[in-house]
Amino acid sequence: QVQLVESGGGLVQAGGSLRLSCAASGSIASINAMGWYRQAPGKLRELVATITLGGNTNYLNSVKGRFTISRDNAKNTVYLQITGLKPEDTAVYSCSAGVLTTNFYRDDYWGRGTQVTVSS
Repeated sequence: QVQLVESGGGLVQAGGSLRLSCAASGSIASINAMGWYRQAPGKLRELVATITLGGNTNYLNSVKGRFTISRDNAKNTVYLQITGLKPEDTAVYSCSAGVLTTNFYRDDYWGRGTQVTVSS
C-alpha cells in the first residue's frame, strides 16, 4: 500500500508564492519519476512539472520561470515552489509518483490533491 499526501495549497493574491509538498509513504522500495499535475474547473488535467530520480526536470511552457520542482529522495517527497502566481494558476494540484513497492510491484500512484486559489 502506497499513499501520496499533498499539502501547502491555499488562497493567495496574484503575485504571491506557495510551496506545495507531496509525501509518499507505505511499502516503497524506490520511486522513479515524480510529478505535479493540475486541473482547473471545467478543464482537462494538465502536467505541470516532472522530475526524475536523477533530478532532471521538465515544465509546462506556461509555468517555466515561475514554478520549480524538486525532491528529497530520503523523505520520498516532491515539492513545487510557485512564484508569481496568476489567477489562471487556480486549480487542484495533485502529485504522482512511479513507485516500485517492496513486493516488486511497479505502478503510478496519485495523491488526492490540494487546492490553489489565486485572487486578482
